[in-house]
Amino acid sequence: MNKKDNRKRVIVDFKKLTPEILGLLVEKYPDGYDEDDIISFRNAKNELVEAVEVNTEDTKYLIKVSTKLVKTMENYDEDDYEDFDSDDPEAVQDPDIVAPDEDSDEIDLD
Repeated sequence: MNKKDNRKRVIVDFKKLTPEILGLLVEKYPDGYDEDDIISFRNAKNELVEAVEVNTEDTKYLIKVSTKLVKTMENYDEDDYEDFDSDDPEAVQDPDIVAPDEDSDEIDLD
């Protein structure tokens, strides 16, 4: 393609990941991404950033690579996000924060 790419470019950290972007990631990398998919670049602070890319018609997203991203992609279930707006960054939860198990046999010792 010889045309200049006029899409908006957005760098996305895990904390800002939305259900829409997560869905695009899982669609593009259904078996996860590997080293060949990772793009390295320096941000405005001259820090080295590693990211994977997904595109929409008008936006190129560069999602920062992290272990949280890998875990979230591995456990992705579209139904988990049906009660959220597709652009809600609060919908995608940190996989390291374990929700309390309702069937837990914990005993309150207090």
